[in-house]
Amino acid sequence: MNDVIKLILVDDEVLFRKGISFLLEREKNIKIIFEASNGNELIEFLKQSDEHPDIVITDLKMPTLNGVETTKILHNDFPHIKIIALTSYNTKSFVANMINVGAVSYLMKSTTPQELVTTINEVVSKGFYYNDYVMKIIHDNISVGKKMKSNFDTNYLTARETKILQLICEQKNTVEIADQLFISPRTVEGHRNNLLLKTESRNIAGLVVYAIQNEIVVIDDYS
Repeated sequence: MNDVIKLILVDDEVLFRKGISFLLEREKNIKIIFEASNGNELIEFLKQSDEHPDIVITDLKMPTLNGVETTKILHNDFPHIKIIALTSYNTKSFVANMINVGAVSYLMKSTTPQELVTTINEVVSKGFYYNDYVMKIIHDNISVGKKMKSNFDTNYLTARETKILQLICEQKNTVEIADQLFISPRTVEGHRNNLLLKTESRNIAGLVVYAIQNEIVVIDDYS
């Protein structure tokens, strides 16, 4: 990727945070612009700085302001910033809660360095990146009725929009969708913006949840 991805790391475990920073700074397309020990430090930085990150990588359990509350604030006040959870907690409730409040990816601290770098690049490219475990939790959480279906009739979507939504759920980026459908990337972007408006989703991750809720995609592998 040509553009530099600006990151902020938020974790109260200083040694771990510095290790991740050292690891990521070795990537030519990644720049760490700030590190914080908790959500409050992050929010104060964002309010005072003219330079904002593309992605915030945050732990969940932190003093003062934890990762869940931090994600809620970012999602509302700084919606252009993507949030990746990087944590030791892998229970379904933690994952579902973070996705519900706005995280676009969820990783365990036991993940490999390459998986972390891949996730960062995929989030920038596609707007979200959910591995199989997280997708299964989203599917299961919806299946038991914890999330209500959208008020919109899915017939409100055109056939082209439905197809693009299905390809988004396959985690294809704009160029890949354009190539597959023989249309321009700009046309794909237009359809994607229409999807966001029609489904009242705030980001691409929200479109994935909408598609599963309304059975536009069926995740047979997770049943």
